[in-house]
Amino acid sequence: MAKETVYDAAFREMISREEIPWLRKLREEAFAHFLVSGFPNPKNEEWKYTNVALAVAGDWSVVSDLQGQSLKADDEVSQGLLKQFDFKRNGFAALNLAFAPISVLRITKETKVAEPIIFDFSAGVNEANFQHLLIIAEAGSKTTIIETFESIARSFTNATIQILVGDNAHVTHYRLQKESVEALHIGITEVQLGRGSFYDSTNINLGGALSRHDAHLKFNAEGAEAYVDGLYLLGDGQHHDTHSTIDHAVPNCVSHQNYKGILDGKSRGVFNGKVFVRENASGTDAQQSNKNLLLSNDARVDTKPQLEIFNDDVKCSHGATVGQLEEEELFYLLSRGLNESLARNLLTYGFAEEIVNKIGVESIKKDLDDAVLNRLHANLEM
Repeated sequence: MAKETVYDAAFREMISREEIPWLRKLREEAFAHFLVSGFPNPKNEEWKYTNVALAVAGDWSVVSDLQGQSLKADDEVSQGLLKQFDFKRNGFAALNLAFAPISVLRITKETKVAEPIIFDFSAGVNEANFQHLLIIAEAGSKTTIIETFESIARSFTNATIQILVGDNAHVTHYRLQKESVEALHIGITEVQLGRGSFYDSTNINLGGALSRHDAHLKFNAEGAEAYVDGLYLLGDGQHHDTHSTIDHAVPNCVSHQNYKGILDGKSRGVFNGKVFVRENASGTDAQQSNKNLLLSNDARVDTKPQLEIFNDDVKCSHGATVGQLEEEELFYLLSRGLNESLARNLLTYGFAEEIVNKIGVESIKKDLDDAVLNRLHANLEM
């Protein structure tokens, strides 16, 4: 059965349960676009290094639980966010908007949420699981959002989160992807920042046969600051792709991006980071870094940090490195009496530690520490 036919049958059943007229129309437009465009392929420049044949070949059981949808028909802010979502960017985005229940979390003005808010979006065996989350952090609010993705077998997750960070609001966002090594994972994160707002994200990618995360940030008013950091740790046969876009559309905003990759076996990583500084965006401070550590001769990374600057009054830099463990550092540890296996494990973990230590929730950090060490087949004891 052709993939479009499988989704077509599921869509007819799902759309009959959509009770919000304007959302039903939006879903129909998105699905019609998917039927025309299909899935992206390597002929598309944005997908040049990532072949999604696994998605086309999979005979998935489509899950779309509209009973869990919390969107209200008269919610104008959420409606505005959804209508700004560019489902035409690729077939995965179109499918997401067509099928996903829309969940809305609103942090009211000046509210400080003490405990992290956790969303578990794990998929079942052979399921195609669609999720679309809207976070509206109103002016002066503060919250921590945690997304976790952890399947146990072959599955397909297609998840989107849109975050509106209001004036002087503060959002910390952890995204932890620990899918099965048989899973397909596609994620989109969109963030809009208001005046004086602060957004701090840490994206961890450990799982999936094939995974991709697209992050899009836009500064809408002056004085905002964003940190967009991540780690991908890949074993034999895994493929991960991070595409990010940071849009400095207004003056006097700050963005720092720090991504690290550790690749072993015959794995492949892709990083494409674009920073735009618009003509009127004077006073911009934009820093971008992508560093990769290859643990085998068969691992491969394609990295492309990009700056497009249309204003002279800015402070911007970018850089990328791809290499192996430093022989001098390894020699130093061996000379201190450590065995070679432990020395390599220490250096490898040390490379990842900068990103792991950004996790500010101790239980999550410990779990992530264990996962990283497990993936390295390592412990750090003498």
